[in-house]
Amino acid sequence: MVTKLTKVIRSNAPNISLSTVMSFRRGVVRQSKFRHVFAQAWKAEHCIDDVRVSRVTWDGPLCAVNPKFTAVVIESGGGGAFLVLPLNKSGRIDQATPTVCGHSAPVLDVQWCPHDDNVIASASEDCTVKVWQIPDGGLTGPMTEPVVTLEGHSKRVGILAWHPTAFNILLTAGCDNLVCVWDVGTGELVYQIADAHPDLIYSVSWNREGSAICTVCKDKALRVIDPRRGTVLKVKEKVHDGTRPMRAVFLSDGKILTTGFSRMSERQLALWDTSDMSEPMAVQEMDTSNGVLLPYYDPDTNMVYLCGKGDCTIRYFEVTDESPYVHFLSLYSSKEPQRGAGFLSKRGVDVNKCEIARFYKLHERKVEPISMTVPRKSDLFQGDLYPDTASVEPSLLAEDWIAGQDAPPLLVSLSGGYVGAPSKNRDTLRNKPKLSSQGSGTDSPPVPQQAAMPIATTREPESEGVGVVQQRVTQGEGASDRVKREEEVLSEVLAEVKALRSVVLAQGQRIELLERQLARIEDGDV
Repeated sequence: MVTKLTKVIRSNAPNISLSTVMSFRRGVVRQSKFRHVFAQAWKAEHCIDDVRVSRVTWDGPLCAVNPKFTAVVIESGGGGAFLVLPLNKSGRIDQATPTVCGHSAPVLDVQWCPHDDNVIASASEDCTVKVWQIPDGGLTGPMTEPVVTLEGHSKRVGILAWHPTAFNILLTAGCDNLVCVWDVGTGELVYQIADAHPDLIYSVSWNREGSAICTVCKDKALRVIDPRRGTVLKVKEKVHDGTRPMRAVFLSDGKILTTGFSRMSERQLALWDTSDMSEPMAVQEMDTSNGVLLPYYDPDTNMVYLCGKGDCTIRYFEVTDESPYVHFLSLYSSKEPQRGAGFLSKRGVDVNKCEIARFYKLHERKVEPISMTVPRKSDLFQGDLYPDTASVEPSLLAEDWIAGQDAPPLLVSLSGGYVGAPSKNRDTLRNKPKLSSQGSGTDSPPVPQQAAMPIATTREPESEGVGVVQQRVTQGEGASDRVKREEEVLSEVLAEVKALRSVVLAQGQRIELLERQLARIEDGDV
């Protein structure tokens, strides 16, 4: 288009200078530092091979990635399982590689906790959600015992969404049309939204502060809901006219981006302003493929990546405040279709290579990393590409959010690359009691409570007191052992320093002797 425009200008005004034409072109072309983002698949030796990716028909990503681990839902006989591998793992995966295999039916979704890189939740067709604590370095054997089992759904559970700023708050949605909010640290079901959705829920997304959620349902309606009060704040009927599944994601400025199908089965992307949802701010039609478009949103760059199941392409867009609001940037195309994809959080990208995003594309028997990079010549840290991103530290504790508090995420700089520090709240999940219903042996789910009403559970104070005393005794013994180890290490360091000092003195004497011999040679004495 721009080339044709240049020819028209030069043909109508042959004496116009090239610099004037170029300045006119700069005025026509939208300026953006992400216009030239390009995607590149990693080499074959850096892929993960021989992974039996799950064949479930659920339209989920089937993969979750964080700066430490990659989790992939795999085929498993006699139940559901998923694979957890260190992020730097590559090459062929042996069939004897240990898995997380505690579900009695296929796993439909897995999601890493944003506030602890070792905690992952899994949802399954067995109507339960389980939370697992993955050890540093990965699994050394099959993991069958979760930290917490959450039982509250009567049908299969296919949607998981961790709260973006509050620690240990997890949202689940299932085929029973229920939305449940859990305090994972105690295993309590704190809120339940039962009457908002008349049909199957397709997707759920938190807003940036975690004060509201947006959902899309089989009735083609987009809803904005306050999960603590259980009230529907906004409703937009027929977001997309097509009958196939839709998806919705909250943007950082409060707008909502949806993907779906038109009446003619064309795939669409739409942007909605929550203050006025009568008409979309922007609508873009793409193609007539049948694959559901899964949106992945990066709040730091305000970019949206669309990955269709069964597609061979990944499209990416930039959302701005200027019309037409949603700007198509480019697409990544390959020969093999994807069965799902994992999106790495910004804390895990390589800032030295100007990598702004990374996908882990699932093939039938392979996991292939794909990097999204902005070409830059400078080796310095590009601050304009990497604004401060969400930290691993939560802004609120679970009880603070339940009490009605909201807070934006705590931010951390990526200058020099992210270095993960141990979370201050890491042991909160481990030391909390599990659900009392885990050992009951009953198959029937608990009776649904009134929508969005806090649900209390009983505890035994005597058993908690014993646990605290045992914990203190264990901590005291551990402290004395730690002091002994520190003294041993200190003595070893002092011995090494003494040995190094003697070596330095010996080398100094040797150098002095050689210098004297060299001086004699130069003077002709030898």
